[in-house]
This record gives sequence, C-alpha cells and structure tokens, in this order.
Amino acid sequence: MSARIRFEPDGVEAEVPVGTTIKEAAERCGAHLGSACGGVCACSTCHVYVKEGLDDLSAMEMAEEDRLDGAFDVRPNSRLGCQAVLRQDRGYVVEITRESLEAFFDEYPELRGGR
Repeated sequence: MSARIRFEPDGVEAEVPVGTTIKEAAERCGAHLGSACGGVCACSTCHVYVKEGLDDLSAMEMAEEDRLDGAFDVRPNSRLGCQAVLRQDRGYVVEITRESLEAFFDEYPELRGGR
C-alpha cells in the first residue's frame, strides 16, 4: 500500500509506502522541509500544516505535543513532520511552514536560489 503526498508551497509530490513519516516523504521528493535535529523530535523545525489527511495520520504523542508548544503559529492542523506517519492508502496535502522553509534554507543556503 502506498500514500500520495503533495507539499506546498514547493508543489512537489511523492508516492511513498504507508508507514512513512512526512519528513521521510519530503526527503524522498526534494521538498524543502527543515529538520535541524535530524528527525528525533528535539526541535520544531519540521512543523507543517496538514491540509488534507490529518485524521489519517498517526496519533500525536506527548513528545510531539510538547515540541509543538515551542513552534510558531501552531494551528489545529499542525504536526511535526518527523513524528506524523502516513497511515492510509490515500492522498495527503501538507503545507510547509515559513519557519520550516527558513530552517531548511539556513541549513542548505546553496539551494536558496531566488528565495
């Protein structure tokens, strides 16, 4: 089984196995998702807004809730990409937050281009 995911504002898409995290899916298709801690739930740079498919992600655990408390502009559809697992054979749409994009380009300034 596989899940389809589209990342905004990059506009890139991927088809990944069910059980993949949003962060792993972003890496697979080249979406610009920040990940200062490398995906161990020690920061909030992979903060995203799940626009489609929120209810079909893994349940949010306490560690993720605690990290999101430190994120900027947390909304009801906020998740950390390193913790949210795609659990259904369906389509997902994820918006990468401005802060996450900035964290990505801080880590990879050579990819910033015209941004």
